[in-house]
Amino acid sequence: MSDVRVRFPPSPTGFIHVGNIRSALFNWAFARHHGGTFVLRVEDTDLARNTDEGYDSILDSLRWMGLDWDEGPEVGGPYGPYRQSERFDVYADVASRLREAGEAYDCFCTTEEVDARRKASGSKVQGYDGHCRELSAEQRAAFEAEGRTPVLRLRMPDEPIDFDDLVRGTVTFQAKDVPDFALLRANGAPLYTLVNPVDDAMMKITHVLRGEDLLSSTPRQIALYRALERIGVGQGVPEFGHLPIVMGEGNKRLSKRDAGSGLAEWVDAGYLPEGLINYLALLGWGIAEDRDVFTLEEMVEAFDIRRVNPNPARFDRKKLAAINAAHMRRLSVDEITSRALPFLQRAGVVGDPMSPGDAQLLEQAMPLVAERINTLGEAPDLLAFLFVDEADFTLDPVDAERLLDADGLRVVDAAYTALEAVETWSTDAIQEALQAALVNGLGLKPRVAFGPVRVAVTGKRVSPPLFESLELLGRARGLARLDAARTRA
Repeated sequence: MSDVRVRFPPSPTGFIHVGNIRSALFNWAFARHHGGTFVLRVEDTDLARNTDEGYDSILDSLRWMGLDWDEGPEVGGPYGPYRQSERFDVYADVASRLREAGEAYDCFCTTEEVDARRKASGSKVQGYDGHCRELSAEQRAAFEAEGRTPVLRLRMPDEPIDFDDLVRGTVTFQAKDVPDFALLRANGAPLYTLVNPVDDAMMKITHVLRGEDLLSSTPRQIALYRALERIGVGQGVPEFGHLPIVMGEGNKRLSKRDAGSGLAEWVDAGYLPEGLINYLALLGWGIAEDRDVFTLEEMVEAFDIRRVNPNPARFDRKKLAAINAAHMRRLSVDEITSRALPFLQRAGVVGDPMSPGDAQLLEQAMPLVAERINTLGEAPDLLAFLFVDEADFTLDPVDAERLLDADGLRVVDAAYTALEAVETWSTDAIQEALQAALVNGLGLKPRVAFGPVRVAVTGKRVSPPLFESLELLGRARGLARLDAARTRA
């Protein structure tokens, strides 16, 4: 199936949604599995709502996810341009040809007139009633004399429209449920209902994989594909596959207003593209019943659109976090360091560029947290205590109140005394001294003994391993922090 051609047609009206990326992923995997072509086409005909940030977000998001495109913006291709705002002349020409061939007709009715006729007839059928389908020359002239400008409507067939959905099986729409629909506004501007099928036809799209929310528009598009073929545009109807809806909290469809729906949120939080791609693939598809973690390459090899589950898929933050953590464990310490560096620099933990001293300290510190962080965004919080200037070092007030009470301060005082006597400042020596003074000497359990010390030297209850952290801090800084904590008011 090397002739497979699929498209991803986002609109640059805002930041990209995880549901959009899921559709892009399934189209991309389908094309790559069959050795076909993945087309990126930008739906930017809504000039009032388009933004440069939205356009850049589309390209940056796809690149970040590793979803390259074979044709489209910045790549080109034989069927461009690939931005709909640059194709208005194409749509005008096709609309004119549809009108001349009798596939479409001018409609002068107002919305109020259509509603009034429906009310008068008692009809419960929604949509247009075909009133202008067969206007006489006199009727048309009368409308024009009133100064009315028509919309252009497609002449829908009178028989049912059915198709074999690659995900849902046979789907049938009755003719009465799909009335004639507008292709052009009264001002001549093309509507989505026209431009998408025209571009699909001209770009030789063979398969349309998209969300279930667009299923109701499919019979209209099928009718238009067939009309286009009759006037010599395109090759007929592509195959459709409607992907399951992504549900959010409260068993409601995930919307752009919901927390977690925007891709940028997960990028900023430090999720890996490998983890997010893996999780989004699970929203309707799986590589095997007993396996959830896989690479993009493994998905491409195994992807079968007919194995997509048509039932709604729930976006589960905890499952996403677990999948991402599994991919974090697959990275080497060097890879985690490289990927975490922008987050450390953004948080001001290290400079941009790093000083040689910070670079050396980061190389020593990252192995302590690489197995403990589940996102790259967690690295700054865990490592900041090592890089902060002593004048700016602070204790987390909640953790300090909990662990540096009177009993905790006695533990810190004992730890200071024990470590002050350590001659060789190493992890083993630090552990031996603290074990002897706090566990053996004070008779404390390790969890109780080391908690106050951890807060004193790192500022938090949760930190990298204590003994290694003290070694990296160095003797002077480690003792100074213990001394400051034991004498705090």
